[in-house]
Amino acid sequence: MGTGNTQIYIKANRSVEVLKADVYLSDVASIVCQDKTVLAKVKHIKLHHFKDGHNMRCVISVMEIIAMIQSLYPDVEVISLGETDTIIKKVKPEDTKIVRGAKTIFVALICFFGASFTIIAFHNDVGIIEVFSRIYELIAGKRSGDFGTLELGYSLGLAIGIVVFFNHIGKRRITRDPTPIEVEMKMYEEEVEKALIDLAEKEKMEIEV
Repeated sequence: MGTGNTQIYIKANRSVEVLKADVYLSDVASIVCQDKTVLAKVKHIKLHHFKDGHNMRCVISVMEIIAMIQSLYPDVEVISLGETDTIIKKVKPEDTKIVRGAKTIFVALICFFGASFTIIAFHNDVGIIEVFSRIYELIAGKRSGDFGTLELGYSLGLAIGIVVFFNHIGKRRITRDPTPIEVEMKMYEEEVEKALIDLAEKEKMEIEV
């Protein structure tokens, strides 16, 4: 059966993680083709094999993917709708839960203590205790104690503001919008991926990080 009028649509992802050493086209891209036989064979095209102790991250261009498909089916038309390059990272099974959980706890502790120190240092610089005492004296006509209504209201307001800003109460979201941290992490990941792709194109080799 000829494949002269067959069209293959591929939508490659920017970045994927795999657990196995052998990476197939179906692992990194969504593929659509009316010819089920062609589709099955294309999905099982091997793109890369990770060797133990070697590169655990590589970049594959969509041009290489198209060349692999056309070497198997010279007459088909391949249409790319996704990314121009794909970063493939091989992760260990234990990385998916244990290591990631430990990293999450570590980052959370750094954020917690770092933010606490920043707030304390800021309040110390502006003399927040003296400011509250002066405001209380102007309103009530007398000096306030060590801890009063202003301090309580400010502390509650600060806590509520942090919760609203970060859009989280425990594991629950207040709204469906992404949190500021998620936005910043997404931007950081995109910049890292762009840098890895640029480096791969410059050096014409797989990347090891």
